Amino acid sequence: MSTVFVVGSLNIDQNIRVQSLPRAGETVRGSDASFSPGGKGGNQAVAAARAGATVKFTGAVGDDAHGRRILEILSEARIDAHHVLVSGTAATGTAVIAVDDKGENQIIVSPGANAELTAADVDAGLAAVQAGDVLVLQLEVPTPLVRHAARSARSRGAFVILNAAPAPRQIDGLLDDVDLLVVNEQEIQALAGLAGIPGNHRELVQTLPPALGPAIVCTAGADGSFTVLHGSLVHVPAAKVAAKDTTGAGDTFVGYLAASLARNPSDLPAAMIHATHASAVAVTRTGAMESIPWVHEIAAPAPNPTIPNPTIPNPATSSLVVPN
Repeated sequence: MSTVFVVGSLNIDQNIRVQSLPRAGETVRGSDASFSPGGKGGNQAVAAARAGATVKFTGAVGDDAHGRRILEILSEARIDAHHVLVSGTAATGTAVIAVDDKGENQIIVSPGANAELTAADVDAGLAAVQAGDVLVLQLEVPTPLVRHAARSARSRGAFVILNAAPAPRQIDGLLDDVDLLVVNEQEIQALAGLAGIPGNHRELVQTLPPALGPAIVCTAGADGSFTVLHGSLVHVPAAKVAAKDTTGAGDTFVGYLAASLARNPSDLPAAMIHATHASAVAVTRTGAMESIPWVHEIAAPAPNPTIPNPTIPNPATSSLVVPN
């Protein structure tokens, strides 16, 4: 099986439960404050590893208790973390997460050591990339590094997945070397605004790829996930569960999606189904990394996706190909 490489963020999450999320200028009372390992890059790497993929991670933590705990979690997931920088000058990145009684969240991120990652660190971490491998990226590390990593991996035949989160403020050059863009409803709207293309998420998953370049998978919570194959909309319904905490659900989806595509690059709908059920398990738990299930925990029957053509031709080369 191909290797999943991840370049991205590692944070310690401070989780606070609230009855309702605060509006602008509002103070709300919280309870059950706790710390747990997270960061979109780390979450997605753990998800891919727990899905059964061989995972190599490039990132940075501080030389502190939080950083050491994160490294323990990566090790427990059997992730190759030899290229995780341990900074002696910056603390481990921090995310403050408020979660309400419905499981919805608001997140504030302070990058800390994530901001110290360099192009040289990325080059070292991606030195072993070869054709057919998968690279997973997000936007919690500096954008120039994201572009650099995508260009480097794709030039060697790897398949590049970008989870455009947090939503970018500009897209100049960001998507040039991206094969598959994974976004939620808010992120696809942000990209649509930058591209000047109106529509809802179902429409945009069809109209944005010709303008932006990469194929798109859009996750939409209870509405499931969407992509386009051979010009037709594909919808994978969400699994129905009682959600406790949606933190990390999107990252679980991305990691499982990447692992599935590393195993079978020709079946995107099957990868989306697998990722959907992993996310459904994750939202029934609290926390980010801790909530991500191992593959043996996913026993629910798969939903029936609306798929116009379930067979995606095998790529002509060793690189993965997801058609628009």
